[in-house]
Amino acid sequence: MTTASGTYAPKPGAAPLPRMIAAQAALETKMLLRNGEQLLLTVVIPTLLLVLFSSVDIVDTGKGKAVDFLAPGILALAVMSTAFTGQAIATGFERRYGVLKRLAASPLPRWALMTAKTASVLVTEVLQVILLTVIALALGWSPHGDPAAVLLLLVLGTAAFSGLGLLMAGTLKAEATLAAANLVFLLLLVGGGVIVPLDKFGSVGQHVLGLLPISALSDGLRDVLQHGAGMPWGDLGILAVWAVVGLAAAGKFFRWE
Repeated sequence: MTTASGTYAPKPGAAPLPRMIAAQAALETKMLLRNGEQLLLTVVIPTLLLVLFSSVDIVDTGKGKAVDFLAPGILALAVMSTAFTGQAIATGFERRYGVLKRLAASPLPRWALMTAKTASVLVTEVLQVILLTVIALALGWSPHGDPAAVLLLLVLGTAAFSGLGLLMAGTLKAEATLAAANLVFLLLLVGGGVIVPLDKFGSVGQHVLGLLPISALSDGLRDVLQHGAGMPWGDLGILAVWAVVGLAAAGKFFRWE
């Protein structure tokens, strides 16, 4: 169709940047939720762990109900499974199959692609938090504390794990990323204060493991939601350092091919 001046209408060209980011984020979210392995990591495993360890006295979680100790740790595990493990594996194979290379040649800027991936992670985490919260409440969980502190912990935890996941996906081969991401997931599940209290590892182990992002996130959430503490500045500081270092390293060393 032409106008009187002879130009075409509508004018061809790329869509507005916010619309492109939103469309890419929606696509990333759909792909993640349709992936059976990703659903296993992000939904099934955290849910089973929460129900199992809350219902069966397997691990000594101290005084009070087991679910009060476990629920914050499982929320931290859900963040790690989505922002780190799931994102690292998915991005690693996208890089291997040339998907990232093709997307980098599209009108969508590279930083906008990473923004869309981050938005997809956040959407998935909201669904995880809602599901796990409902299950934990059904199991008798009694959360306390400031919601703003919980939100800040989750946001910084997401940034920290996203940076580490993208760093791994952008520097290792896809098969190595798959193996390493799953191995790290299992190791941090056991030694990150998610299910087993850090004081079970001795004083030295407790201090060393407490510097890990999963430990800072789970301990911070536990201090707020179980003990009703104020803003956990120490744990927030650890997460902020991991977020800055991880995202900076990912931005510098990420290879698109």
